[in-house]
Amino acid sequence: SGKGTQSERLSAKLGIPAISVGHLFRGEIDKNTGLGRTIVAYMERGARVPSDIVNQLMVGRIAEDDTMNGVILDGYPRTFDQKDELDKIFAEHDRQLTHVVYLKLDDSESMRRLSGRWVCSNTKCEENYHVKFNPPKKDPNKCDKCGSPLMQRQDDTPEAIKHRLELYHQDTQPLIEHYRERGILYEIEGSQPIAKVEQDLNAALGI
Repeated sequence: SGKGTQSERLSAKLGIPAISVGHLFRGEIDKNTGLGRTIVAYMERGARVPSDIVNQLMVGRIAEDDTMNGVILDGYPRTFDQKDELDKIFAEHDRQLTHVVYLKLDDSESMRRLSGRWVCSNTKCEENYHVKFNPPKKDPNKCDKCGSPLMQRQDDTPEAIKHRLELYHQDTQPLIEHYRERGILYEIEGSQPIAKVEQDLNAALGI
């Protein structure tokens, strides 16, 4: 849906960090830790990484000093047990979740977009590209920002994408309804061009 791109732009605008679950995963994978090898096994088959692993990484990152003035969470929480953990973390630090942005996209468009997505292989950059919607401007095989080779993620194969969508409908859609009932859900049509999504996002957040 372009949430990574929008998170980065929002982070730059507000001056607060964007924390991506995927980035935390790939950091462990790049370091070749035991946890990273476990994560790879789940990602390669499109399976959801268990919440205890996700929560472990997120708790540590959210507690860092640079998040104290606010934080943008990209891809978290995805399940009710992750929501409960986030509520607990924020309560312990006298913080609260203020906005939940839902970039709405149907399954066929998700499949089309993910299958054409490429990311920078440099884990300190990880700029996102798409062969149709956002191709590199300099070299089709290299990142515009740092010049590193581009790669397709393990979980962006058609089989893995299909399974990820099934998990989304099973676990994440009910969570969206929960936040809608709380009155903090902001729904935006994700099929629009990047600039229009950003415009609608800024309007929804009043910035």
